[in-house]
Amino acid sequence: MSQVADEVDEVATGTDEVDAAAPPGPVNRATTTRDGFAVLWVAIKREPWVFAVSTLGSVLFGALTVADAWVLGWSTENVVLPAFETGEIGAGMLWAVLALFLGVAILRAVGIVARRLGAGIMQYRMQAHTRRAVTRQYLALPMEWHQRHPTGQLLSNANSDVEAAWGPVAPLPMAVGTVAMMVIAVAQMLVADLVLALVGLLIFPAVIAANVVFQRLSSPLMTRAQQLRAELSEVAHESFDGAMVVKTLGREGEETARFSAKAQELRGVLVRAGRIRAMFDPALAALPNLGVLVVLAVGVARVQSGATDPGDVVQVAYLLTIVSFPIRSIGWLLGEFPRSVVGFRRVTSVLEATGEMPYGDASLTPTGRRGARLEIEGLRYSHQPGQRLLDDLALTVEPGRTVALVGATASGKSTLTSLVTRLVDPDEGRIALDGQDLRDLAPGQLAEAVSLVAQTAFLFDDTVRGNITLGADIGDEEVWEVLRAAQADDFVAALPDGLDSRLGERGTSLSGGQRQRISLARALVRRPRLLVLDDATSAVDPEVEARILAALRAGGPGDDPADRPSLLVVAYRKATIGLADEVVHLEGGRVADRGTHQELLGRSPSYAALVNAYEDEHPAPGTTTEESS
Repeated sequence: MSQVADEVDEVATGTDEVDAAAPPGPVNRATTTRDGFAVLWVAIKREPWVFAVSTLGSVLFGALTVADAWVLGWSTENVVLPAFETGEIGAGMLWAVLALFLGVAILRAVGIVARRLGAGIMQYRMQAHTRRAVTRQYLALPMEWHQRHPTGQLLSNANSDVEAAWGPVAPLPMAVGTVAMMVIAVAQMLVADLVLALVGLLIFPAVIAANVVFQRLSSPLMTRAQQLRAELSEVAHESFDGAMVVKTLGREGEETARFSAKAQELRGVLVRAGRIRAMFDPALAALPNLGVLVVLAVGVARVQSGATDPGDVVQVAYLLTIVSFPIRSIGWLLGEFPRSVVGFRRVTSVLEATGEMPYGDASLTPTGRRGARLEIEGLRYSHQPGQRLLDDLALTVEPGRTVALVGATASGKSTLTSLVTRLVDPDEGRIALDGQDLRDLAPGQLAEAVSLVAQTAFLFDDTVRGNITLGADIGDEEVWEVLRAAQADDFVAALPDGLDSRLGERGTSLSGGQRQRISLARALVRRPRLLVLDDATSAVDPEVEARILAALRAGGPGDDPADRPSLLVVAYRKATIGLADEVVHLEGGRVADRGTHQELLGRSPSYAALVNAYEDEHPAPGTTTEESS
């Protein structure tokens, strides 16, 4: 997989497996903090140079911020106080103070730019890298894994979970730099005046305690908020994807209420988290100011007693305000950990998901466009344990032959087409193309030889040409050729811009039958040697369907039937079944009978009842029409 997928084991070690759809459990602050730093370590290992640059910029900023205190103290002692005593300020000293402040400000600005630029680059690179890794994993996982996970959840994994996982990367360099700033500032305070430094550092326990309380109160809320973001995405996707059902059944109000309830729950959690932050931020800001007041009070007494100089008091007071900032910045970093750990675990559950299809290195023997030979032996497959859909199924499709699969609902027809095109792998048995087991083929070999046209046609929000070629270098002549074979050339030519006409999302500007024919043309343009049609012409007229199948059967360049593509067709209509060279009747996931259509009508009562029942329910060709525009 990817480097992220390899490195997540370090974070996942010692933690329970987290399902991306599981509700969050109790938050253990110690575990969350440890795992949060482990997530950051993954990012540091992947982008060490960017992290080094941003951290150096942060350290520079911290050091120059502390240097401001030294400049302020030096100016007070050597310029301001002498000016009060003499009533004069030398021009040289004035320029020296100005140069010191300006130089420190410029170098500090350089540090800020390096810190923020490096942190941003590091964060966005990690997000982009992880999104690519998640997407590659989605494409590698079999369809059965996707069927168990809602689309909204998958979108959340690739978007909001990735953003949450790497959220702490942005404040990380600042936190590291401010730690250096705190060390330098504390050392300078101790050098300036030990007593005042110890008095000022008494605020540390109070600030740390406030951060601990804040983490414990906010962590469960942020964890729940991240889970609710995924749930909200799932609800939104279902509502939008099922817009036709929602509108035709008048369920707009109910769907709006369902979305609103989840959104209100998320709002409530975020508001509670905001209230906690609104309560503690002023407290964290006030504690250093109280410390400064105490230092000034003690400092005045020490100056009056001659125990210290005014410049040292000013320097320690200013350094104290600086020291409080690192503690708060570390608190901001820790505050991101709960959401980060939850997001990272949800992403990890995808990257570590099992079921990835292994490939071999075998290649199909080049035979030009000659039809492929499909062999299926002892095939068994179950969606769930104890619910076997295919049981000891065997059949063969010879090159150039057309085999129709006929069976009642849930007899295993569509499942078989998914296995033949290797969307899923069988539990037992073997599927071979030209003698090669599909599992032994190298990536891309099967796609070059086999095309599937499903009953539900999916079109992209692109032009007709783009939907057929999918970016491949295919000329318009070939596109029109396959459109004629799919009986789609007439209505495409009638579109306002022909091949350049945009079809809208999912091809909503076309009828169901038109979408099916564009999908068929998309499969044909790749010149498959085995074409699998899963009831792919169900939305077109029987007459149009007959012309399509006749064109496919006559697709060879010569008279040899083997020179045309082999066809495996899931069929219901007698007109379609009658064109097949062989019919395979499926019952309960097994081959109940096989032969020509007429042979099965004569010897199989169950087959005759099935196809005749369909014809009794659906009028004969010529009595139903579909717009052919």
